[in-house]
Amino acid sequence: MTPTDYEYLRKFLKERSGLDLSPEKQYLVESRLLPLARKASLPGIPDLVLKIRNGDGRLATDVVEAMTTNETFFYRDKIPFDHLRETILPGLHQARAARKSLRIWSAASSTGQEPYSIAMCVKEMGAAFAGWRIEIVATDLSQEVLEKSRAGIYSQFEVQRGLPIQHVMKYFTQAGELWQLNADIRAMVQFRQLNLLQDFSHLGTFDVIFCRNVLIYFDQDTKAVIFERMAKGLEADGTLLLGAAESVVGITDAFRPITDRRGLYQLNPARSGRPMGGLMPPSLKVAAAR
Repeated sequence: MTPTDYEYLRKFLKERSGLDLSPEKQYLVESRLLPLARKASLPGIPDLVLKIRNGDGRLATDVVEAMTTNETFFYRDKIPFDHLRETILPGLHQARAARKSLRIWSAASSTGQEPYSIAMCVKEMGAAFAGWRIEIVATDLSQEVLEKSRAGIYSQFEVQRGLPIQHVMKYFTQAGELWQLNADIRAMVQFRQLNLLQDFSHLGTFDVIFCRNVLIYFDQDTKAVIFERMAKGLEADGTLLLGAAESVVGITDAFRPITDRRGLYQLNPARSGRPMGGLMPPSLKVAAAR
């Protein structure tokens, strides 16, 4: 790949997906796009770039999907899901008792392991949410991974990563060497195609937003815009969960971190004018207010 081709791809990917590639990431582009070029019967990446420049929309979409499909697995990083089970969902159960409904958004959901992990966390609470309207909305830029997500079919390797064996036996059905999530868990999640660079106000407001391990690929200005939009889409007492390597600090004052709860954020009442509600148990509220 020539330096000119790489610079074109850097600009193209940033405009289309927000992916901000540094000059030294050419090896990553080559590793992701060489198989795509071969699949399209092209000699190499320069030929692929030429076809995109000439307006091949299908190939352009394939390039974006190849570069933005990231690794994921069930209950990734564990701690956010511990917070969901032990703090966030119990707090929501109390705070939303009158309306008996809650909405959770999994942004950049990739092949579905995150939103399905959320669904299993809700399911594990048993009768607590019986009769409630639970909406789990999962979005991703890639139509290919969304189709895989909807099917809920995973390899032995994929179900072994992060899933307790009791959850595999409880929530999956084996089909040869593959495992499919049971229909009741699949039905809990709505999958929609969405580009985080575009307006997403049509999704409505959420009690919880998972946006983990995707913003690390965006530049600071893009992150700031997305955080501002997410702040408008989060309930006053809602919770934003970011990846371990991500933070709002130095980017936006729309959110503030919850002390002693790494990766958890709530709206900044000083900025939003909206007081914090009753989502968190008293012990966590005290930590957040210190």
